[in-house]
Parts: sequence; structure tokens; C-alpha cells
Amino acid sequence: MSISTSYYFDQAVRQMGDLQTSIAKTQTQISTGQQLTKPSDNPDKVNAIARLNSAIARQDGYASTLATVGDRLKAEETSIKSASDEMTRVKELAVQAANDTLSPADRANISAEIQSIRADLNALAATRDVNGEYLFSGTRVGQQPFSNGSNGSTVYQGDRAGIRVSVGDQRQLTINRAGSQVFSGVVRDDGTKRTQAGFFQVLDDLANAIKQSDHAGMQHGLGEIDQLNSGLSHALAQNGADQNVVSSQQSLIDETRLRLQATLSGLADADYTQTITQLQKQTLGLEAAQSTFAKTSNLSLFNFLK
Repeated sequence: MSISTSYYFDQAVRQMGDLQTSIAKTQTQISTGQQLTKPSDNPDKVNAIARLNSAIARQDGYASTLATVGDRLKAEETSIKSASDEMTRVKELAVQAANDTLSPADRANISAEIQSIRADLNALAATRDVNGEYLFSGTRVGQQPFSNGSNGSTVYQGDRAGIRVSVGDQRQLTINRAGSQVFSGVVRDDGTKRTQAGFFQVLDDLANAIKQSDHAGMQHGLGEIDQLNSGLSHALAQNGADQNVVSSQQSLIDETRLRLQATLSGLADADYTQTITQLQKQTLGLEAAQSTFAKTSNLSLFNFLK
């Protein structure tokens, strides 16, 4: 079977074209650091890479949410700690006011200081996060938690509902705390009926009892101050537990993300040593094919008849 010159040329050109295409692909792998240069290279692997990228993006979203939750919890912790410190001062003042040696003027000064602290506590209850949302309004984040009612008393305007966010594929976390739980009131029982007194009402009643030198009212107020402090301590403990959950979930997210990235790297990343070696082999093959073609294309029967 005879082989025509045009067929030989076509085959040589096709071979060199294939080698040049392979070299271009290998060069792309080196420049991008990726094994696959287009989806058709390996559709199954491309799908697996897409799933891994989606999973990593989901973990990144959880990490971002956890960072926001962590910041919110730290702001909440600062407010509750400050409120607890203020209440410690209120108790000191209440104990001082109960001293029989104090004059009415002294008690009036103590009452005024407690009212000033009450205003500070009201401001702490209205703390906002970095987004301008109230920390202690439940789900009514745009509503100030406490305000003065028509009768002059301070009432809670938020709700007790929780805001839950996903911080993992199988994990959710409540990111808010109701003001009525943090700045909780007391239940008063006079022997005939039980009534609820709010956090700020207790402070108002104590300040009034001190101002009027009402010793029974002062003693009663001291006991209720302990209950208010207990509510703040409980809220602070819950905040600490939530921060521990955030910390542990952040660690879990980091570990999951590293594992997914390692798997993705094994599927998608090019092995530079192997790829560079492959490029050198392909380049040498192309040079050899070009050299052979150059030599053989100049041969003819007349060269042998000389």
C-alpha cells in the first residue's frame, strides 16, 4: 500500500497539532494550578469539585454568622456585667440607708443616687448591637425594650421570642435574650394576693422607701434587690454558655473547612512537579516531531539519484 505525500503531511501536521494542544493544556494547568482546564476534561470530577466548593461556601457562611453572633454576645455580656456592677452599688446604698444614724437629708441623697443608677440601668437595657438593633427586645429588635407607661411606670415593650440562626449543618443557636428575662422583676405576696413587680419598679419603690425613711420598705427592698441580682447573674451565666457554644462551633467549622479544602485540593489542584515534568516531555516530543518532519519533508527520489 503506497502512502501519498499529502497524507504524510496531513498526519505530521495533525500529530504536531495534538502535541501543541497538549502543551497548551499543561501550561494552563501550571499557570492556574488546576488539574482541569475545562468541564469536559472529567465531568464526574467537575461535579465533585462543585459540590465541595458549595460545601466550603456553606461553612464560610456559618463562620460569618458565628462571628456576628459572637460580637453580639460580647456586647450583651458587657451590658449585663455593667448592670450587675450597678446593682451591687444599689445594694451597698440600700444597706447604708437602713442605718438608723442617717438623717433624712442623707437618705434623700442616697435615694437620688439610686434614681441616677436606675437611669444608667435603663440605658444599659437599651443597648444596641453594631447593626443598631436592640439587644434585649426579643424579636422586636427595632423597639426600645423598656419605656414609661401612661401611669409613669416602666414597662417592657419587647417580646420573649427567640431569634434562631443556623451555625452548622445540624446546629442552630438562639442569638437574643428578652429584656424581661435579663432585667427580671419579682413576685410580691402580701398574704392575700400575688403581684408582679418589674425590675425598674423595684428600684423606684426602694428609692421612695429610702427617701421617706420607711424602714420596713427598705428591708423589703433589700430582699428584692437580691432577686434582681440573681436574675442578672443567671442571664450572665447563660451568655457565657452561649459564648462557649459559639467558640466550640467555630472550631468545628474550621476543622470541617480544612477537611473539605484538603479533599478539594486532592481533586482539583495540579501536582506541579508531575505537571512540569509532563510539559518537558511534551515539549521534547514536539521538537523531535518538528525536526523529523523538517528532515523527511526535504527528501525526494532525486536525492538518491545524485
